[in-house]
Amino acid sequence: MYLEYYGLKEPPFSITPDPRFVFLSERHRDALAHLLFGIDKGGGGGFVQLTGEVGTGKTTLCRLLLEQLPDNTRVALVLNPRQTPLELLETICEELHLDLDSGDGRGKRGSAKALVDALNAYLLEAYAQGLRVVLIVDEAQDLSIEALEQVRLLTNLETDTQKLLQVILLGQPELRTLLARGDLRQLAQRITARFHLTPLDAAETERYLRHRHAVAGGVRLPFDKAAIARLHRHAGGVPRLLNVLAERSLLAGYARDEAIVGTRLVDLAAAEALPPARPRTGKARPIHLALALLAAMLLVAAFVLLRREPPAPAPFAKVAPAAAAAAAAPVPRPVAIAPDADALAQRIATAVATPLAAWQALLSLWDLPTAAADVAIAAQCAPVLAPGVHCLRARADLDTLAAIGRPVLLRLRGPDRDGWALLLGADARRVRLRLGDALVDAPRVALPRAWTGEYAALWRTPPEVAAPVPLRDAGPATAWVRARLAAASVATAAPDDSAASDLGQAVRAFQAAQGLASDGVVGPETLFALAARDPGPHLLPALD
Repeated sequence: MYLEYYGLKEPPFSITPDPRFVFLSERHRDALAHLLFGIDKGGGGGFVQLTGEVGTGKTTLCRLLLEQLPDNTRVALVLNPRQTPLELLETICEELHLDLDSGDGRGKRGSAKALVDALNAYLLEAYAQGLRVVLIVDEAQDLSIEALEQVRLLTNLETDTQKLLQVILLGQPELRTLLARGDLRQLAQRITARFHLTPLDAAETERYLRHRHAVAGGVRLPFDKAAIARLHRHAGGVPRLLNVLAERSLLAGYARDEAIVGTRLVDLAAAEALPPARPRTGKARPIHLALALLAAMLLVAAFVLLRREPPAPAPFAKVAPAAAAAAAAPVPRPVAIAPDADALAQRIATAVATPLAAWQALLSLWDLPTAAADVAIAAQCAPVLAPGVHCLRARADLDTLAAIGRPVLLRLRGPDRDGWALLLGADARRVRLRLGDALVDAPRVALPRAWTGEYAALWRTPPEVAAPVPLRDAGPATAWVRARLAAASVATAAPDDSAASDLGQAVRAFQAAQGLASDGVVGPETLFALAARDPGPHLLPALD
């Protein structure tokens, strides 16, 4: 239909989990590594838990896992978890090809004891042969409490030194809530690895679309930049929804003879494919009226209070030095020690900061206003918050951030929800984090288990400098870039040399040295790194 029109050999955005079209973001690669690690541990671990929103790629990861299993692995894959404990035992035995019908009458079927005995005998024989047996339960959030307890009891099958069965639970976020129940605490304590898949960010969404389009034989992606951004916004970064919307958009473009798909067609596809917003009902109107009345009362109260207070400073204006010094008067604060990853996870669970509280702490380091309205604006992280004040949300590793040396916000995984911590220092062995109001030193190697890889940063430049900096212009922004490159000792041309090719080469050399994408474009991440030696807060280089 539209394939020939767009120069494609096959549909690029089918929702079937074809391994050829698999795009692994950093989070997906980490999740797959967790699953493989859980299996490689053999008898050492009980449960591995992988959760994620609908459509984020859990089933696709499961298929990839099955393709990469070692030869000595035997797998029981349960795709329908809505079973009684007895039915679940029968399914597991059938998946492992156990003979359940031998013997008298109905054989082992219908008897939990007979099924467990048969399974135990099989596991012992597999252990003697050097085999590993893995149970994978998809859509595990639909398991009943009784079925989950039966699965837990299966992990009691063990030798003196090893567990005989490794269990992997794949499910939606409701699985985390389910396993947090008090009556399932025995199972929760046996989970040795937890991983939560998040949707793709904006940059990953573009790479995802380009990857699938290229695999399908496409040469030029038919979506313009604005359409890609709109696809990401409508789909929320969920791969399955991206597939649905991109497919509908291409069909709409073909029907209207438009070679390039823009935002209008994406919006049309979203209106057709996504569920409509829930309409307002008459029953909700009294609630809305009450909320409106309450909001009006709060506005009146705020107006009265504001008339009694001096005017607030302009958003993100530089705070006067005396005021900044008074506001930043240091109060000695003890530093707690988290000796390992488990201790850090416990700290995160009890003291993880909300985004607004974390942003307030970061703004304070930069002597920027920390009133509620200013913090709310900053948390949106527009590329330029004010002239000369920049914001960036991206992904990086700790080595890159430590090399830049600025305090940044790190998004951490908590047991119930993600939170934010302020990175204040890093050396070869430890990191210092501000978690809520507490300062915590933790082993550097413990951070990757808790950190999603996402960070947020602030920095300053002269007002005329903003990303992307046009390197072919001989303006003050380009001169600023040349001066920073020269200070970093990577420039291949003198700062006053106007050759754009030489400057681009210098930028690429700087990016490579910083571990950034070496594309020669002075975008936000490169600008952040170039401004690392300018005035402002810096990470503590040593924590002794």
